[in-house]
Amino acid sequence: MSHRSIEIVVVVVTAVLALTWLARRFRLSEPMLLLAGGALIGLLPRFGDIPLPPEVVLFLFLPALLYYESLTTSLREIRANLRSITLQATGLVVLTTAAVAVLAHAAGLSWPLAFVLGAVLGPTDAVAVAAVAGGLPRRTVTMLRAESLINDATALVLLAVALEAAVEGVPFSWSGTTLRVTLSYAGGIATGLAAAGIIVLIRRRWRDPMLNSGLSVLTPYAAFLPAELLHASGVLAVVTCGLALSQAGPRLIPPTARLQAVSFWEVTTFLLNGALFVLVGMQLPAAVRGLASFALPHALLLASGVSAVVIGVRLLWFYTVPYLVRLLDRRPGQRDRRIAARHRLPLAWAGMRGAISLAAALSVPALTAQGLPVHDRDVIVFITTVVILISLVLLGPPLPALIRWARLPADPTQAEEERLAVREITRAALTALPEQAARLGTPAPVADALARELADSGRHGQAETAEHARRLRLALLQVQRATLIRLRDHRHIDDIVLRHLQARLDAEQLRLDEDQDNARAAPAEVRDGSVTHGSAAATPERDAERHGS
Repeated sequence: MSHRSIEIVVVVVTAVLALTWLARRFRLSEPMLLLAGGALIGLLPRFGDIPLPPEVVLFLFLPALLYYESLTTSLREIRANLRSITLQATGLVVLTTAAVAVLAHAAGLSWPLAFVLGAVLGPTDAVAVAAVAGGLPRRTVTMLRAESLINDATALVLLAVALEAAVEGVPFSWSGTTLRVTLSYAGGIATGLAAAGIIVLIRRRWRDPMLNSGLSVLTPYAAFLPAELLHASGVLAVVTCGLALSQAGPRLIPPTARLQAVSFWEVTTFLLNGALFVLVGMQLPAAVRGLASFALPHALLLASGVSAVVIGVRLLWFYTVPYLVRLLDRRPGQRDRRIAARHRLPLAWAGMRGAISLAAALSVPALTAQGLPVHDRDVIVFITTVVILISLVLLGPPLPALIRWARLPADPTQAEEERLAVREITRAALTALPEQAARLGTPAPVADALARELADSGRHGQAETAEHARRLRLALLQVQRATLIRLRDHRHIDDIVLRHLQARLDAEQLRLDEDQDNARAAPAEVRDGSVTHGSAAATPERDAERHGS
């Protein structure tokens, strides 16, 4: 890495940290402040000519961000809302692409380049959506996140087809495009499942926490790159792999490795998300300077019109297509899941575009296959940049107020499921306690004390920490984890509930392991039980906070 590259990394990360602190300190919009800060950096002579290589976004940032999003989303909610998510991730992208293309062609772009612009702006951005998705119920968040995870795959296939027409002169065909989308989806899903299967086989044999954590970092790229080499959807490969591993991971990953991986991914995605907003902002001055094909007022007018189309098509979709679906599907189960028009507005409004669109626009080559310049490429980059800016400025800040206005129904099931899970894992631990105590030779007073603690509080963390109690607790933690997984597999609780309670159990095991390490290093009179170790005030929640879970 060159000295210049290191300088850029330091500047971008410093900007992310400083601007995020300012946004949180003064309760400002983080995406907007990061974007504005990036634009100011882009105005500086030293940083005004820094390009954003599309490969950096599409091959370095995108797999990591998609993987973490897929690991932390709710597979049960995706299954329950699969039809809506699929329609939004395919039909809405195609409709947006076509609408933008019609307007762009009317404004002077050739049909191939007009469709390139439409495909570039077709998908919402997972980073931008995640940044404003707070305060939404679980079902709404899952639908938005899943849509933004999958619609990239549709848009990138449409972009490839449009680029072939614009750059190589390949005739466009709806049947050919449909076949490519289908094969891309099927290949991406198959590659993701294969990658997940290989990762599971490796994890069954690797118990070392550091190796498991390193494997977690490698996984998204191990799914993405083979899919791209096979001309399948790397996006769907990563998403499929992440969803599959979210189901298998709780059985395979040791608690220490899980806590390490969670902490790593939380920090990494925070920095990557922030860096993308800063980098997009840094491209704004360059996009204005590079505009040559259109006069600036004309380009701004077209960009405003395209923004209106992008936003308007999404609003139109959410207030027409669901009603058409209702006419065709009147099953009781579907009627129960219908969303009122008022509740649908946050879904319709959260259509921000982001770095994926900019990377797609920058990937448009400067020359055709014949070596001729691609006219209006600068216009595509400029319009894309302005649409990203307008969508973040116009849609992002009002969204919290719209969420409050929509009066979305609370999601009581998560709290109910968590209470159910706590009851069940406590019951399972109490049931297994006599057998485990007998197997481990735990003295009766220690087992009785732990039984009273479980019965009183339903959680660990307050009883004697002698070696007998520690070993018994570790055995019971395994029982409780197995009970949690069984509840999730039988769909009594959601993945989100499992992860939350699993983090508490992992933190408890880490505390018990630390107690053992402290005991080994302690004087003999402490090890024989005359002095207890650890803080009586320690709780799973505090340990979870302390260890980043």
